[in-house]
Parts: sequence; structure tokens; C-alpha cells
Amino acid sequence: MTNFAFTLRAAPGQAISRLALRQIRRGGLLVLAFAAAMPAIVVGGYDSMMSDPAAVASLDALAGNPAIRTLFGDPVALGEAGGFTVWRVGTVVAVVLGVWSTLATTRITRGEEDAGRWGVLLAGRVRLRDVVGRHVVVVALVPLAAGLAAATALSSAGPDRAGAAVYGAGLAALGLFAVAVATLAAQIFPARAAATGVTIAVLGAGLLARMIGDGLTALGWLRWLSPFGLIELSAPYAGNHPLPLLILLTAAILVYGAALAAADRRDVGGGLTAPATGRPARLRLLATVEAFAVRRMLAPLAGWSAGVSAYFLLIGITSISVTDFLADNAAFVDAAAQAGFTELDRVEGFTAAIFALLALPVGAFTAVRMAAFVAAEFDRRLIMLAAQPLSRLRLLTAELTATIGGALVLVTSAAIATWVGVTVVGGDFALSAALQGTWNTLPIVLLSAGAAILATGIAPGAVTAFGCLPATGGFLLKVTADSAAAPTWVANLSPFAHLAPVPLAAVDWRGALVMTGLAGVLTTTGAAAYRRRDLRG
Repeated sequence: MTNFAFTLRAAPGQAISRLALRQIRRGGLLVLAFAAAMPAIVVGGYDSMMSDPAAVASLDALAGNPAIRTLFGDPVALGEAGGFTVWRVGTVVAVVLGVWSTLATTRITRGEEDAGRWGVLLAGRVRLRDVVGRHVVVVALVPLAAGLAAATALSSAGPDRAGAAVYGAGLAALGLFAVAVATLAAQIFPARAAATGVTIAVLGAGLLARMIGDGLTALGWLRWLSPFGLIELSAPYAGNHPLPLLILLTAAILVYGAALAAADRRDVGGGLTAPATGRPARLRLLATVEAFAVRRMLAPLAGWSAGVSAYFLLIGITSISVTDFLADNAAFVDAAAQAGFTELDRVEGFTAAIFALLALPVGAFTAVRMAAFVAAEFDRRLIMLAAQPLSRLRLLTAELTATIGGALVLVTSAAIATWVGVTVVGGDFALSAALQGTWNTLPIVLLSAGAAILATGIAPGAVTAFGCLPATGGFLLKVTADSAAAPTWVANLSPFAHLAPVPLAAVDWRGALVMTGLAGVLTTTGAAAYRRRDLRG
């Protein structure tokens, strides 16, 4: 009888955990692959890059350059493959993990609750606190696994297993912190967008504090207030200090506890804060579906634009310092040229290399916006529109047009921010050159949009993954192929292999036209499939 009663109590909780696992499994696997692949790639190419004695000598100059520290962090233990890898890709992996942890947490907690799918669930014997807790525990498994994967990849760098373990633990702690903050925000705010925005702002402020603390010695204490700074202060392969990681983990536990306490004090479907009431009606951009698509995009676009512009403003401000440093260290320039990045000692060459990376966030923007369109369908918010004398193709076209317009705003804002940054520090860099460099990435962005449209028609549950594949997947393929000395045809499968280093060189119009044509084929195929399939809800 006791076992039967225990089964009755455990079964609902187990079902909730399995549901949460099902909701994050695809994205979680991609994050794990990224966390393992990036360190492995850098470790694999370390010996060949450091075979030149001049390159080894040049590493010592890195620590004295404020711009280098600001962009990548404080360079320590660069003489070891593990230390160099942590410095080179540690922040990138941490940012990706933090953003994914935030989006996944708010999506399967506040997002599911907003859609009304928790109402029936909570009508049974489970409490809101238990449902939130089980979902969060499942999401937290991904940062833990990502930390283990990164540590395992780094373990091949040498005999210092402690350094690999410290970095892996720091990566896991940061992911857990992001999950905890997102969980708390989902209890405070009654909408998923607000919860996601606040959490991303917290992580962004932490990254900015780390960058300021590294760039200005007098403000180095700011790193103790940043999750990214605490990972850096743990000094993998240099000091292996556990205290900063214990502080970060303690903060994550405290925030998580506050989130569970908040879940006990709010109603289902609401938050600790109530939305504003009595506000005058906002009727702008409601006349047509095209205008409404623009209206729904404006708030997310503002957040994306702020983040992209801030990063490229920093790139512009530091470009002169970085290029001057590279001009005095020819070994780095030669090593970069062998990897395909030419003339990094010039502003045009340095910005051309950075501009290519712009395709990743902007491609992700297009994927996320199309995923939001599909989410509206799943939440049955498109049913009434589809019942009107409006074709489904018009609805899809309106969303796609608004999304492409938003992508154009992002790449343009990146160009303007870079130009402003270079100009402020007295550099010579034309705005037209910056615009050419950022607009050069649009064919890859269009490929991402086309892949997202194709998924909207044939696999609506995987729009984000499909949409990110051309940019993120293509970048990883190119880096992996170059590091592993794979055959040329393998690297040529990546869109980045057909992206000229603009403004250093002229646009590769042939590659751009081929990618744009392929994007058109994907979009047409996806639109036709969307017209033929049933609406889901």
C-alpha cells in the first residue's frame, strides 16, 4: 500500500520532468556540441600556431594591451594550450550558454504558463512551486553537462586536469546562475518577454562589468560583481582559485531559492508585479497585418540593436589599439593570414574579420522572429486572423518582410556603431566602408531566414534550430574544416567560405548571388509547405 501511494505521488512529478526534457532536448544537444567543439578546435590548432618562436614571444605582449584584455579577458597561462583556449573562446562559450539557458528557462516556464498549458496541470495534485522546480532542474542539467563537455575537451590540452576542471565548473556555474535569474524573473513578471529581457540585461551588464574591469585596472574590482568576471578570477591553468566559483554558485542557489519562494506567493498566470492598467489604447500599426508584424517586432528589435551596437561600438573604439599591437607583432599577423584572415594590422582587415561574425547574431534574430510567429500559431493567436479573408501566404510574407527589415536595421546599426567608435579614437575609417562590410553578411542572413521559413512549413517545432543552421552551423563547419585541414570541398559547404573580407576586398558577387538564390528556393519551398499544412495549436 505504501509503495502504491508513493507511485501515485511520484508519477505526476516524473511526467512533468519528462515533458520538460522533451521541450529542451534539441537545443540542449546543440549547446553541448558547441561547448565541446569550440575548446577542442582551439586546442587542436594550438601546437601548430605556437611552433613559431616569434609567436610565443608575442604572447607576452598581450597582457599589456588594454584593448585585447577588454575584448577577450585577462590573458593568463597563454603558454599552455589549455590557458590559451580558455582565454580565446571561454567568454564566447559562456555567453552562448548563458543566453540559451535564459531562453530555455523562460520558454518552458513562463512561456508555457502564458500559453495556458499549466492551468489544467496545476488543477491536479501538484503545486506551482513543484512544477517550476522540476522544469528548472531539467534545464539546469544542460549547463552541468556543458561544463563537463568543455572540461573533457580541454583535458586533451595537457596534464593539467585541474585547470580543465576549474573552467568546466565555472562554465556550469554561470549557466546555473542564468537559469536561476531567468526563473526568478519568470515569477516576478507576468510575461515571458519581460522575464527574458531582464535576464539578458543582467547577463549583459555582467559582461560589460567584466570588460570594464579588464580594460581599466583601477576598476578591476567590478569583476567580482560579474558572473563572467568570477569565471575569469578563478584563473584556470594559472591559479585554479575555487573561491570565485563558490561565490557564483552560492549566488545561483540563493536566486533559485528566491524564485521558488516567489512561486508560492503568486497566482497561476500572474506575477509578483501586475501589468499596468488604465493605459490609453495604443492603436498605431494595427491597420494591416503588415503593420502589425512591424509592431510586434519593434520591442525585440530595440533590444537586439542595443546589444549589437554596443559590441561593435566597442570594436570600433579598440580597433586602433588592436591594429597597432598587431603591427608590432608580425607573428600574429602571419598566423592569422595562414588561417585566412589577412592584413589584421589594418583597420579594414580587422573590421572585415569581425564583420563576418555579425552573420551569427543577425541570423539568429531572423530565426527567433520566425519562431515567434510559429509560437503565435501554437498558442492559437493566429486562428482568428486565419479565419479572416486573409491568405496564410500574406501572413507569412508580412512576418518575413518585417524580419528582413529588422535584420537590415541590425547590420546598419553595427556599421554606424563601428564607424563612430573608430572616429572617436581618431582612426580613419569611412562610414561607406563600414556599411559595405556589414551589408556583405546579408546573403548568409537571408539563408538563415530561408531555412527558418522552410522549417515553418515542414518542421514548425524546430524553426530556431533550422534558422540558426546556415550561420551558426556554417561558421562551426568552416572553423572545424580549417583547423582539421579537411578537404577544400568540405570547407566550401559553409556559406562563410564564400564571404569576401569586405571592406578589405571587393564583394564576392558570385557567392552572394548563389546564396541569395538558394535562400529564395528555401523560402518558396517553405511557403508552399506552410500553405498546405494544417494550423497547429
